[in-house]
Amino acid sequence: MGIIWWLIVGLIAGWLTGKIMGGGGKGALMDIVIGLVGAVLGGFLMRMLGFSGEGGMIYTILVAVLGAVILTWIFRKASAKTA
Repeated sequence: MGIIWWLIVGLIAGWLTGKIMGGGGKGALMDIVIGLVGAVLGGFLMRMLGFSGEGGMIYTILVAVLGAVILTWIFRKASAKTA
């Protein structure tokens, strides 16, 4: 897939994660970063659970959102302990 596709997936996943986790708007760039890192994390977790990466656009976005939500949750827990 092209870089434009991954940027769109990252933007959508990051935006959805902000809505799910109740965070304020972080801006398009941060949404893309959160979504892309979430996609990598979500893809890794799904492969560990035995799911294939074949599922189309909706599957890819859902996996990215799953990873981004987990990433955001971990970050918030780590931030709370250090504050």
